[in-house]
Amino acid sequence: MMAFWSVVVALSVGILLFVVSQYFSLWLQAYVSSTRISLLSLVMMTLRHVDPRLVVRCKVMAVQAGISDIPTNAIEAQLLAGGNLERVTLALIAANRAGIELDWNTATAIDLAGRDILDAVRVSVNPRVIDCPEPGTGRGETLDGVARDGIQLMVRVRVTVRTNVSQLVGGATEATVIARVGEGIVSALGSCETYLEALADPQVISRRVLSQGLDSQTAFSIVSIDIADISVGRNIGAGLRIDQAETDIRIARAAAETRRAAAVARQQEMVALTVQNLAERVEAEALVPHAIADAFRTRGLGGDGTGYRHRAIRHRRISQSPRSPAPPQR
Repeated sequence: MMAFWSVVVALSVGILLFVVSQYFSLWLQAYVSSTRISLLSLVMMTLRHVDPRLVVRCKVMAVQAGISDIPTNAIEAQLLAGGNLERVTLALIAANRAGIELDWNTATAIDLAGRDILDAVRVSVNPRVIDCPEPGTGRGETLDGVARDGIQLMVRVRVTVRTNVSQLVGGATEATVIARVGEGIVSALGSCETYLEALADPQVISRRVLSQGLDSQTAFSIVSIDIADISVGRNIGAGLRIDQAETDIRIARAAAETRRAAAVARQQEMVALTVQNLAERVEAEALVPHAIADAFRTRGLGGDGTGYRHRAIRHRRISQSPRSPAPPQR
């Protein structure tokens, strides 16, 4: 019996020594840093497949930076969910030092959504400058617009943005901001009465673009829009008017050609009709001698045969009457 208890005590002492050798330094580090993580919690982290060293290191960093309201269970949950605990902690520390409102729940949600929370906080502290249009995207080197007088203006813009942490989850990305700025620049150029207005005061373009609220529902806030370069291009309006005039000329020529073809066709139709009428006349003239001969042969010249009968009756009467006496001779 004594041997059994001796084995149990020896085994317990061995386990205790193993636990102390593995976790005592972490517990001591947490204790002196006022993080209050018990030795049993460190052991349970290992059983839950959570790295206790990472948990202690991140919580010590947060406490030393003045962030002491992060529960240990929340830290373990973030690790088990696949989040980047170290970057979340560094982001919280940077936001706290910069005076940016960022709590643990928002930071972990942004991290689990796939956004780099630390980079977002850095951009919020140190605004980023974006070239519009972006070089190397194949969209050209300038934003081209046309003033109301028809003169083309080519502009390169630099947009200064910083992260809007409250809109980072669900907000539009940097590409949307660039697209909106490009659209606003083209619209502002088109609203200028003349190209001289834009050349005299390029900031009028920036003011018009900023007044449109292009950063709404995006993950960024536009700090400023600066015109890096502006140059004059072609006279688009004159070119369009020339093209329109040439188009009108082609249309008029096509209409005239249509009318000419119709006239030629009508002329040919009249020539054919004239030839047809001449043929009918010749045919009618050819029938006249036959009609006259038939009239003499069958009816006479009266048309109904009465003249011929009257002459025949008169001739018979004269032949049958006695001859009148001859006049006396002197």
